[in-house]
Amino acid sequence: MILNQITIPCLDYSASVTFYEALGMVRIVDAPPRYARFESADGSGATLSLHTVSASVGSGTVIYFDHPSADALDAHVEALKAKGLVFDSEPTNESWGWREARLRDPAGNEVCLMFAGSARRFPDWRVDGRTG
Repeated sequence: MILNQITIPCLDYSASVTFYEALGMVRIVDAPPRYARFESADGSGATLSLHTVSASVGSGTVIYFDHPSADALDAHVEALKAKGLVFDSEPTNESWGWREARLRDPAGNEVCLMFAGSARRFPDWRVDGRTG
């Protein structure tokens, strides 16, 4: 099985499209005011979709965007702050081995910008004991 896409709710189509484009996602489908789909700019094929809803659904969804290095994460956060995006938390080294910064999209969905290195797939506590 291959993850095809993640679809998240949005309340303000234009604001949400602008937010995800500012993060670096590339819009590949545009069906305002109900639906937009984006690809990751890194060519990985990962996609994310927005679907307009009439009220906040409070799903508890967290969207994670991995970065190639801690320096790349920190630079991306600074570039986004320069564009006016507001972060709930600055880049922080977490006890589970990831460096994370968090913010929210216009619909209130939590977005985690992160760097995990090999710990993303091969944390020390991985069930099957495999290492990267």
